[in-house]
Amino acid sequence: MHGPTPPLPLPTDRLRFAMPPMHESLDDERRHRKERLAGALRLFGRLGFEDGVSGHITARDPEYSDCFWVNPFGMPFKHVTVGDLVMANEDGQVLEGRYHVNQAAFTVHAQVHAARPDVVAVAHCHSVHGRALSALGDLLDPITQESCAFYEDHALYDAYSGVAVDAEEGRRIASALGSFKALVLRNHGLLTVGDSVDAAAWWFLSMERSCQVQLTARAAGRPVLIDHKQAVATREQAGGDLVAWINYQPLWQDISRSEPDLLS
Repeated sequence: MHGPTPPLPLPTDRLRFAMPPMHESLDDERRHRKERLAGALRLFGRLGFEDGVSGHITARDPEYSDCFWVNPFGMPFKHVTVGDLVMANEDGQVLEGRYHVNQAAFTVHAQVHAARPDVVAVAHCHSVHGRALSALGDLLDPITQESCAFYEDHALYDAYSGVAVDAEEGRRIASALGSFKALVLRNHGLLTVGDSVDAAAWWFLSMERSCQVQLTARAAGRPVLIDHKQAVATREQAGGDLVAWINYQPLWQDISRSEPDLLS
């Protein structure tokens, strides 16, 4: 005996699926990037990535491609609003805003942006597990689906020369990054890039978690590596910036709904 006939499947064009928005003007695109930047900073603060005045996320201005929006120096990530963000040129000179920028960090970001015109956003923080892996001078191993997204798509900057304050150091870091999405800065921390704020923020979050998993697995025993072919295939499926953007949307929805004042 059969039960009642279930409803017919809905047409897929009636189902919602978020994709990166198209912008009608540069002002709209600028506002969007600034909102996502403020949201990402708050998320990073919530997740404990902030350490004193260390750590920054920058977003390239859609109109002035050699100018970048960044968090104000000395302001807690958890308090940043769209109106607090600062725009600076490639030399770190403030063009819009009411606050200073961290010149040491901005020097690195500016050089990465200059070397990578495809990059919209750069994220760098002194997160705990990222620093722990960087202290070993190691890269991520392909031991989980998430870490495979970084397989052969991240590098090690195998040097430490103190706080980066000059353009030459920034250029060396940018050179080590090359065309990859992420960099382990030895004895320092992690840096990620993306073609949107959402992607760069997601890669940093995912990389930090992958560092935590790798360190935990090594402490417990000998991790089993995913073989090269499968690691590459997984990276091709899960390692693109569009996938990162999609993964990030629940986090954006959470922070923008629970802390709507970030948009002010």
